[in-house]
Amino acid sequence: MLTTPSGFVPRLDDEQPRRPDGYWFVVGDGKLLVTAGERPALPASAPSVPEQPIVVHCFGEYDGMPCRVVLLPPDAAASAPATDHEWRGLRSLFGVLPDAEVALAGRAIQIAEWTRTHRHCGACGARMQRQPGERAMACPACGFTAYPRIAPAMMVLVRRDDRILLARAPHFAPGMYSALAGFVEAGESLEECVHREVYEEVGIAVANLRYFRSQSWPFPHSLMLAFVADHAGGELNPNPDEITDARWFGIDELPQLPGRFSISRALIDSVLDELRTAQT
Repeated sequence: MLTTPSGFVPRLDDEQPRRPDGYWFVVGDGKLLVTAGERPALPASAPSVPEQPIVVHCFGEYDGMPCRVVLLPPDAAASAPATDHEWRGLRSLFGVLPDAEVALAGRAIQIAEWTRTHRHCGACGARMQRQPGERAMACPACGFTAYPRIAPAMMVLVRRDDRILLARAPHFAPGMYSALAGFVEAGESLEECVHREVYEEVGIAVANLRYFRSQSWPFPHSLMLAFVADHAGGELNPNPDEITDARWFGIDELPQLPGRFSISRALIDSVLDELRTAQT
C-alpha cells in the first residue's frame, strides 16, 4: 500500500530551511520528472528547464531533508526534457522508485494538482495567492479560501460464505478483477455510499459492514476508505455502464488481482487470509 514513510514530517514553506539539497518532485501535465535509464531516480537538484516553474512548494521533510514539488507550465511534459531525464506517470513508478519516494511523490502530485486548479478564484475569478501559515490559496478580492481537495471514495469487498465478490471495470488491465468502489456523494455517509454503490454496480444488498483501513490515492486526489461486508440478498446483475463482469470467487480460483501498492490488494489479501484460517 501507499503509506506515508515514518521519517516524513509535513511542513509549510515558511517552516523550511533555504537549502538546495533534498527531494525534488518536478511535475508537468500530471507526470513526474525522473532520471532516464534502467533505474529511474528523482532529480538530485532542481533541474534546468526552459520553462519557468509556476510554483515551488516545500511540503515537508523526509529524514531531515526538505521535500519540494515544482509545478511546471501545462505544456512542459509535451516538450522534451534534458537527455538524461524523462517524464513518467506515477503508476509506472510503482516498484521502480523506493516505496517511500513513491508515497511522497503521490503527495507532491496532489499538491501540484491543487495548485494548478486553484490559480484563479472559483468565486470571482481573481488571481489566488498563497496563504501564509497554512496550506491554502486565498483570494485577495473576495476572501475565498481553497484548501487541497480530497475526494472520499469507498471500497468494499463482499463475502458470501467462503467466496468473495470481485468485479471488472472497463478501465482495468486485461484479466484483472478487484473489489467494488465508488465516490461518496454530497450529503452521504460512507456506509450509505457502500450500500448505494454495491446495489448500483451489481444489484445486491449487503450487511454487517466492517471498516478495514484507508489510503491516499493520488489519481488525482482521492482518499480510499475500505470495508468488508456480507452478502445480504439478491443475485449479481452488473451495471454494464460501470461493470463489465462480476463473479463470486473461491480462494483456489482467483483471477489476476491489483498490484501491492493499492488498498484493494491489501483488502483482498486480508479477507483471503481470514478465509484460509477458517478452513484450517
